[in-house]
Amino acid sequence: MSTQAESWHAALHRLQREGVPHALATQVTSAGSTPREPGARMVITADAVYDTLGGGTFEWQTIAAARQRLADGRAGMSLEAFSLGGRSGQCCGGFVNVLLEVFPGSTTTLAVFGAGHVGRELVRLAAPLPWRVRWHDSRVDAFPDWAPDQPRLACRHAPDPAEAVAALPPGVHALVLTHDHAEDRALVDALLARGDTASLGLIGSKSKWASFRRRLHEAGHGEQALAGVRCPIGTAAGPNQGEKRGGDKTPYAIAIAAIAELLPLVVSPERGDQRGLDPARLRSMLTDEPHQ
Repeated sequence: MSTQAESWHAALHRLQREGVPHALATQVTSAGSTPREPGARMVITADAVYDTLGGGTFEWQTIAAARQRLADGRAGMSLEAFSLGGRSGQCCGGFVNVLLEVFPGSTTTLAVFGAGHVGRELVRLAAPLPWRVRWHDSRVDAFPDWAPDQPRLACRHAPDPAEAVAALPPGVHALVLTHDHAEDRALVDALLARGDTASLGLIGSKSKWASFRRRLHEAGHGEQALAGVRCPIGTAAGPNQGEKRGGDKTPYAIAIAAIAELLPLVVSPERGDQRGLDPARLRSMLTDEPHQ
């Protein structure tokens, strides 16, 4: 176990912004002699712990319970009861109830290639969604000043398309909309070669996709892989139909349509089970007697 110097509240804020899976453990009740008082908190990740509930075996058991829930992807709340002389093997003789709140983090990653007008609107619109966004551009100083303040957003100068694509996690949703057609084609080529993207969209027109499709086919990509590319993005008729976009063609409108198109493709367990605690457990938190 790696215990970090960062306070629990600083770690909680950072991990929430970064979309990293974590658990918040709060001592909610105590009776008799206990290492800490109600209100003590610690934050737990798969490989680090921030702050303490007082140490000892019961803290190790709390950490183990939190990490098991994180590994199982079980979001929401649970109440852990400890008799400091029974289950915990300690000699304090008291009782402790610990509330575990598990946040599975952002399991969805969106890779946006291009920091132009549409790319900027896309990234802004993605901010409230529980996704991690990796924003790439081959140009120096292409990202706006507001980008560092957006949660779960990483901006990456990416002059080499193949290298940028190779660094992506598996199962990424990718949107390609750079300022250069050759760069767009190189990115789509590299993304198709990976073969593990959850979805792939390309900004453009019917004629652009026809040209790309022919050259990508010549490069060795099969019909099934090419059929999975959505171009143009943000159309309701489905991938590769090549319809001309109607209506509003402003960057904001295109970005809204592209995000709306992505939503049905994304499985988002990030919010987890928010139904809360069993009523009997909830009542125990409001009394002096610990739930056992």
